[in-house]
Amino acid sequence: MTGLRDFAVENAKSARAFLGGLGMPVRDLSFVEIGEDVAALLRPLREGRPLGLLSEAGAPAIADPGAALVEAAHAAGFRVVPLIGPSSIVLALMASGLEGQRFAFCGYLPRDAAQRRKKIQQIERRSRTERETQIFIETPYRNDALLAALLEACREDTRLCVAADLTLPSESVQTQPIAQWRRARPSIGKRPAVFLLLAG
Repeated sequence: MTGLRDFAVENAKSARAFLGGLGMPVRDLSFVEIGEDVAALLRPLREGRPLGLLSEAGAPAIADPGAALVEAAHAAGFRVVPLIGPSSIVLALMASGLEGQRFAFCGYLPRDAAQRRKKIQQIERRSRTERETQIFIETPYRNDALLAALLEACREDTRLCVAADLTLPSESVQTQPIAQWRRARPSIGKRPAVFLLLAG
């Protein structure tokens, strides 16, 4: 990140703390929070300076508001360079033991219970038909509600992986059939988690 002084971020305060922890001279850096005016975020690029995109969690532009900024950069003809770094979605798939050749990221499932159940059944059917791992996420405080909905809606032989706190000392990755999850219903709690489903 040599020479990079301008950053588009979700939250300036946490971005400063993160980069400061890496030893970067935070007072010399410029932070603009990603908002509705994406075109304005491109100002450093138009002035000939590089622009960094920093996510709160996960990888930039994957299940992240930064995707709109990347789209605007392409539309304006600027070069986009991804940097090496962890993606919780890919890490979860790597550790799940589920189908890694064919997979789909579904983002967030509906909050409404009836719509969520319908969506779970839909992605389970797709997984069975396509032999495709389905990957989705949830706001941490709704993790346990989503797990309960999965245990209620899915078939017993469908395999479910819950990968929580990836890359942290408290990391846990557990893959087992729905029938086994039903016998011992753990609480995920308010931890960042990725859910992966593969129907039998």
